[in-house]
Amino acid sequence: MTLSSLSQAFPLITNPAFYAVAIPAVLLMGVSKSGFGAGFGSLAVPLMALAVPVPQAAAIFMPILLVMDLLGLWAFRRYVDWRLLRFMLPCALVGVAAGTLLFRLLDARLVAGLVGLFTLLFLAQRLLFPPRPDSAPPPRWLGAVLTATGGFTSFVSHAGGPPINAYAIPLRLAPLVFTGTMAYLFFVVNLSKWAPYAWLGLLDMRNLATSLALLPLAPLGVWVGVRIAKRIDQKLFYRLVYWGMALTGCKLVWDGWLA
Repeated sequence: MTLSSLSQAFPLITNPAFYAVAIPAVLLMGVSKSGFGAGFGSLAVPLMALAVPVPQAAAIFMPILLVMDLLGLWAFRRYVDWRLLRFMLPCALVGVAAGTLLFRLLDARLVAGLVGLFTLLFLAQRLLFPPRPDSAPPPRWLGAVLTATGGFTSFVSHAGGPPINAYAIPLRLAPLVFTGTMAYLFFVVNLSKWAPYAWLGLLDMRNLATSLALLPLAPLGVWVGVRIAKRIDQKLFYRLVYWGMALTGCKLVWDGWLA
C-alpha cells in the first residue's frame, strides 16, 4: 500500500500544531475522568479548539470519551450513589435532546461563554457566601435545571461538568462516591450523543481516524488520575475541583466573548 493510498484509507489530521494541543487535552480529560481534577475536564475541548473548530474537537473526543468512560466505570464501580443517579440521569438526557435540536442554531463559542460565566458566578457565590456544615443541600428543582443544563453543554462542547458540579458539590459526597456517580452519569450521557452526532454529520472518517490516533493516551490519563483520586484528602479534592472550575470558567469566557 502506497503512502497516498494509506492516507486516503486513514485520513487523520497531520498538522503538528493540532497534536501539540490535542495530546495535553486528551491527558487532561483522562485525569478528570478519574475524579481527580474533575473541574479540569471541561478545558479539554476549548484547548483542542485552538487548532480545530469546536464541533470538530467535540466529535474527535467521542471515541476517546467512550474508552475513558468504560475505564472509569470499572475503576469506581463500587462507589455510586444510585438514588442520586436515578434523579440526575433523566434530566441530563433532556439536556442532550435539547442540544441535538438546537445544535445547528447555536454558536458553540457563545454557549461556551455562557457556561464559563455561570461557572464563575457559582464560584463567586461559594467564596462570598461559604456554606455552613449544617446547610441544606440544593433543592431538587435546581438540581434538575443544572443537570439538564449540563446535558445540553455536554452535547455542544463536552462541557457538562461545571453546571452539574454546581449541584453535586454542595451535596458533600465522599470523593470516591462523587467520582463514581459522575462516571456512570457521563457514560450514559456520552453514549446518548453518538446517534445525534452521526445524524449531524460530525462523525466523519477524518475525525474518527484522528480519534484512533489519540486513543492510546486515554488509559494513561485515567490511570494517573485514579492513582491519585484513591489517595487524596476530601478537602483537598474539592479544592482542586474548585480550581479546575475557575480555570475552566475563565477559559470559556475568554473563548466565548473576549477572544
